[in-house]
Amino acid sequence: MNYIDQNFQTLVNHLKSFTKDEIFEQTKNAFMNVDPQIQNSIEDYFHKFPYWGKLDCKNEEYEHFHLKAETLSEHLNELNWLYDKLEDYRSKKLLFAILNNWYQYDFKTLASSQEKNYPHYFDLDLISCKDEVMVDLGAYIGDTVLDFINTYGKDCYKKIYAYEISKDTIEYLKQNTKSYPNIEIRTKAVIDQISTMYLGENSIDASANTVEASGTQEVETTSLDLNIEEPITMIKMDIEGSEQQALLGAKNHIQKEHPKLLISVYHNLVDLWKIPTMIEEMCPDTYHFYLRGYGGGIFPTEIVLLAIPNKNTSAK
Repeated sequence: MNYIDQNFQTLVNHLKSFTKDEIFEQTKNAFMNVDPQIQNSIEDYFHKFPYWGKLDCKNEEYEHFHLKAETLSEHLNELNWLYDKLEDYRSKKLLFAILNNWYQYDFKTLASSQEKNYPHYFDLDLISCKDEVMVDLGAYIGDTVLDFINTYGKDCYKKIYAYEISKDTIEYLKQNTKSYPNIEIRTKAVIDQISTMYLGENSIDASANTVEASGTQEVETTSLDLNIEEPITMIKMDIEGSEQQALLGAKNHIQKEHPKLLISVYHNLVDLWKIPTMIEEMCPDTYHFYLRGYGGGIFPTEIVLLAIPNKNTSAK
């Protein structure tokens, strides 16, 4: 057994020996032993980007630790399944690094697992592109679209659908992509249904804007199955926690066409295992799974699941 397999199995066996409450206490104690400046940095980050539960030790607010303890106690079987499904040891090391960081604030392994070779989402060792019909959910200012074209060349696509919900951001998106043909910008939020929701603006970073049930600025929602008729070959998702809904709303495309799936799985503490499970349930034995990390070395962010269809699997 190599050291990555051994480290992962040792961690899983260790976690299995404790109750959820014990894991909560151990995670909290590990945080208290971290450098105070790093503690403050993490608490401030969670305040600005409230994806992972509240954390305010001064006021004894420990929701974040409770959520981590729940995942590390109740979903070890799913995490074990994911580890076995991952196709390379870069992915397996990253999964171990994420869980060990959640549990005991292992910064070293997390930092060493970050992707340094290729642009965000586009791993040339895994993904080849030609005549793609690419969908970018959470297109922001067009950074991913430009990375895609710069990585694979101007002839790598037939059509790009770029979805974005923030009006100010859309203007930058239009300007940044205007030199390229066949890019259609759609001002809708993509989930699993047609409805009207509202823009939840993040005061720190417009890329973290969300859709919410109430508010003042209306946002139309749709699903990919309802909004795009032609076959899709690639879907990128970075939509601030709505990825599961968007995946459900693309079920028909996924089952019929088996597009490459590049999905952010870090906007909560369950997407990491839940989203690959959903894909496997939609299309059993169709996709190969990989994880890549593009975030920092203190807390796991910018984690991407790459679900690549088996070469022997043809679209229906």
